[in-house]
Amino acid sequence: MKKKNTEINPEEEKANTQESVENTPSESENTEETAEVKDELSEMKEKYLRLYSDFENFRKRTAKEKIDLIQGASAQLIIELLPVMDDYERALANAPKGEISEGTQLIFNRLNSILLAKGLKVLPAKGEVFDADLHDCITQFPAPSEEEKGKVVEVIEKGYTLNEKVIRFAKVVVGN
Repeated sequence: MKKKNTEINPEEEKANTQESVENTPSESENTEETAEVKDELSEMKEKYLRLYSDFENFRKRTAKEKIDLIQGASAQLIIELLPVMDDYERALANAPKGEISEGTQLIFNRLNSILLAKGLKVLPAKGEVFDADLHDCITQFPAPSEEEKGKVVEVIEKGYTLNEKVIRFAKVVVGN
């Protein structure tokens, strides 16, 4: 068996060391490359976060638009039913006792309860302080007493809110 020569000539070792130093990049070059990679990474992270937040905003906006569309369609139907409710109430109030059947009253009560379940609420008006955001003043009458000045004396037509949004203002007479 032959033994390999494991001894290295000192001149060869010096030459190999110089070559390896020349082939390895300097520390300043390493830090520059590291800084560039870190900058690029932070830019990518920022782009990712912006893209993710844009997508989340888009998703929330489309969900809200879908809900608004559905509520808008139901609101339009309820608005068209309000005159029917008014007619029903006038008929019940002005009919002689016993002329309107119990079945008709049950139908009215059922319709009223369905609309209430959908978020319809009657605006309080009579005796309340006049509020232009809720009431539509038809006319003004002299107030019967000093404490009724600026308050609603009579309600001509009920006002309604649907999901906390006024869909019909109450038409009222205000004491002056």
